[in-house]
Amino acid sequence: MDKYPTWQDEPFKPEQQVRVVGEDIVQPQQDKTLSTTELEAIKNRLTKARTQLMLDKPFLGNLVLRLPLIAADSWCKTSATDAKSFYYNPEFVDSLNNHQIKFILIHEALHCALTHFARRGNRTKHKWDLACDFAINPLLVKEGFHPPIDVPIFRQYEGMIAEEIYPMIDDNLDQEPMDQHLYDDNANDDSKQSDGGLREDDLQKEQEQESTSDSKSNQDNKAGASQLAQQPPKLQPDEVDKLATQWQKNLASSAQLAQQAGKLDGEFAKLIDFFLQPQVSWQSLLAQYMSTFARDDFSYSRPSRRAGEVIMPSLRSHQLDITVAIDTSGSISQEEINEFVSEVGAIKANLRAGISLLACDDTLSEYSPWRYEAWEELQFPASLGGGKGTNFNPVFDHINTQDTPSDVLIYFTDAKGKFPEFEPDYPVLWLIKGKERVPWGSRIQLN
Repeated sequence: MDKYPTWQDEPFKPEQQVRVVGEDIVQPQQDKTLSTTELEAIKNRLTKARTQLMLDKPFLGNLVLRLPLIAADSWCKTSATDAKSFYYNPEFVDSLNNHQIKFILIHEALHCALTHFARRGNRTKHKWDLACDFAINPLLVKEGFHPPIDVPIFRQYEGMIAEEIYPMIDDNLDQEPMDQHLYDDNANDDSKQSDGGLREDDLQKEQEQESTSDSKSNQDNKAGASQLAQQPPKLQPDEVDKLATQWQKNLASSAQLAQQAGKLDGEFAKLIDFFLQPQVSWQSLLAQYMSTFARDDFSYSRPSRRAGEVIMPSLRSHQLDITVAIDTSGSISQEEINEFVSEVGAIKANLRAGISLLACDDTLSEYSPWRYEAWEELQFPASLGGGKGTNFNPVFDHINTQDTPSDVLIYFTDAKGKFPEFEPDYPVLWLIKGKERVPWGSRIQLN
């Protein structure tokens, strides 16, 4: 259970300051038309970079090969993907060096392999796009790849997945993704609509059907312009499901190829372990864990004389006593606390459990504890207070003062605080928002 939450094992020190790596964006010249020869040369650079990735990084190279290379017209400023193809602005790619080309190829492939296109749900698209970029870019920089543009590398997001990063992003952040995520985005009003991007075999047909011109150079330029793909439409729901399944298979097969070549290690190995393991909701894990504390048992003690001589098994049920502590240091949203209390309430009803609810930042709330007996509904208090630093000791100190010890402590937190020096003699279940580790107890990931 300890390995469930994240694929980042080593702790890191967050950097509050944004690190900028790369060059300024080279805006494509809209009045320039590239010839067929120039377009072919640019595509050859992309093909060469993919080949080098296959030799040096077979896991990444195999993922990159899954996306056909398609030159796009002016709607694409840098690079883009619709989970089917890799779209690129030829002039932008032509401005990059070989290392930067590899970065954008891998960046788009990882959006697909990590099924970012299928995981947004009801989240705001702009924030989700940023969260996906912030999840990928620190990983690539750590692995030695160089971004091609002024990309903010937020080190505090290193080792986190997009779902963990999303709630940490300011709603008013004036930042654009480094690429275009087309999988759930409508085409711009001023862009050319089409049923999809031109595939590589279509490009050749376009070239063959190009009318001849008196000038050879004009003919070459017209042929080049005709090969630029229009913006594809957004994915339909059935396409999303099929592509998500296919990219999970691509991720597994690419990992297998890299393992056979002995070239799968580092952060990508951890990433694969995380995304290929069966994902269980935290609600299910909590329910499974709590069911082990159920105290229903059968007794074969001799009944009263009036019941007769036959000894029949009788069911004895004992009430559990659960302590629930909520970190109120400010990093947990009200919505998350409401959901958590709702889940604990449902489990409490099934287990016949009494609950003592505590709220704590660096000290216990002055209103704590709130007590709910087995027959009472668990309701959220009007105010928990809090907002200061995080110290877990007051909760454990409070439990130690009680006449009857708790059967189990459930602590809802981001685990960024001061832990007691010694593990208590009762079970502790940490429900963690974020990627922090705990020194002891059982850990369940909330995100």
